Amino acid sequence: MLYDQISQNKRKTVLLFIGFFIFLAIVGAALGYFVWRSVSMGLMITLVVGIVYVGYIYSQSTDIVMQMNHAQELQGPDDAPELWHIVEDMALVANVPMPRVFIVDDPSPNAFATGNNPKNAAVAATTGILQRLNRTELEGVMAHEMTHVRNYDIRIQTLAVALTSVIALLANFGTNFMFWGGGRRDDEDNNSNNILGIIVSLLVLILAPIMGTVVQLAISRNREYLADAGAVELTRNPQGLISALQKISQSEPMQEDNVAPSSAGLYISNPLSRDKMNNLFSTHPPMEQRIAALEKL
Repeated sequence: MLYDQISQNKRKTVLLFIGFFIFLAIVGAALGYFVWRSVSMGLMITLVVGIVYVGYIYSQSTDIVMQMNHAQELQGPDDAPELWHIVEDMALVANVPMPRVFIVDDPSPNAFATGNNPKNAAVAATTGILQRLNRTELEGVMAHEMTHVRNYDIRIQTLAVALTSVIALLANFGTNFMFWGGGRRDDEDNNSNNILGIIVSLLVLILAPIMGTVVQLAISRNREYLADAGAVELTRNPQGLISALQKISQSEPMQEDNVAPSSAGLYISNPLSRDKMNNLFSTHPPMEQRIAALEKL
């Protein structure tokens, strides 16, 4: 049952990434038609911008994400002994290199992992999670994050963040171009087909950031069940993570200044909102479903 769920989640992630790239191409085509009346021009620019931007974020992902979330790196075990040693233990059990360790100064309990591969990985924990969780619960959380590292989920999420950023960049350029006085070809566009194409292209550009975020968050949701199961495999104690998730779910969201919205999917729990009605834009599966799945293990 568990391994069937794991395989299904992996297949869903592949399909979502294929959809992500197709949608990026659609945004590029819309940009090209709206600005230059050339779909091929838009696709070419999208390819160039995408390669450069994704390459930059991918190569510097750890430092960029940590800066975005105002995380401070620990220089050694003396800075936060319990956290450091738990991360060290879980990395050893997961058979991955010891990641860099960061702390985010925020009273809400949360944590995340990032990086483009296990050798360049990093984990971050909030001050709130260190204060509210006992050692067993914190082990469950760090085991969850080490599973993300071991499974290369950190690479998937880095690419998802980068692709979402590219889509937003292209969409913003296209919509701003309209306000700069562009997008007018009076001598060429006085026919219904061109006008319809312009309207459709503009709608794609306006809706693109929202749809890009939805796909990114769907990718994040598909990885959480697998990481939860991996945490139980590493700790041999599902109750530790169950108790941790219960405490996290009952807490307040993080302060907005401490969280970059594009990195919300990296956290073990949605750091920005606890609104149960907003499932479409949720970065994670409902906490009740995650806990129920863990209780069956």
